[in-house]
Amino acid sequence: MLIQTPNEKNILIDGGPPQAGKKVVSYLRKQKVDQIDLMISTHPDYDHIGGLIYAMKKIKTKKILDSGKLYNTKTYLKYMDEISKQSIPIKVAKENEKIAIDPALQIHVLNAYKKPKNNNQSSIALKVSYKRLDFLLMSDVDQEQEKRIVEKYHVRSEILKVPHHGSNTSSSMSLLQAVHPQVAIITYSKTNNYGHPVNRVIQNLNKIRTEIYSTAVFGNIIIQTAGDDYYIFPQKSPTDGISEKVS
Repeated sequence: MLIQTPNEKNILIDGGPPQAGKKVVSYLRKQKVDQIDLMISTHPDYDHIGGLIYAMKKIKTKKILDSGKLYNTKTYLKYMDEISKQSIPIKVAKENEKIAIDPALQIHVLNAYKKPKNNNQSSIALKVSYKRLDFLLMSDVDQEQEKRIVEKYHVRSEILKVPHHGSNTSSSMSLLQAVHPQVAIITYSKTNNYGHPVNRVIQNLNKIRTEIYSTAVFGNIIIQTAGDDYYIFPQKSPTDGISEKVS
């Protein structure tokens, strides 16, 4: 995910698997991104940090927010090696901290690594708020983390990045009811081998009348806002729609 803030800061959240790196960099350059002000690595799984390695090599990265979860894989070692080579400042996320990157935005960390969490449970979950609009970005957290987040924080948000690609481990009905999103974004590939997304998640989103946008169907999904209304621009549409304004 790329967040371009009102004061022209660029935040990149995860980068897909290693083979996605060139696609990520190509997209960033099309958006005239010549510097990543903050790179957020939500957790060390291959399909989240892989593309960040190439992104770091090609686009200046000022600092990194990392989950702090160590992982013994070649991809993770390459990721850490690139950070070390470039001496990029890296900070470990802490739950309940506020990320200062643009005074126009509030970025609140709702989940971070604590022992003995696994990779997904260690995912950095964020609530990003701009004026009247809230985005809840849940990375790959499990239902256990969802429950704690709902109990501890105000999660009501217009836009939800659905946890863990819509898998069976996440997106409990209690979370969806608490968030009550107008729009849900699900990231997955049509050819994935994991069964993402599961029927339960789609059915529950339909029950609460949430509009669903998936990368498998719509490709890149751009949400543009001045903090009140927002516009959704999908790269492609099964109905060949242009854009939709939501109030």
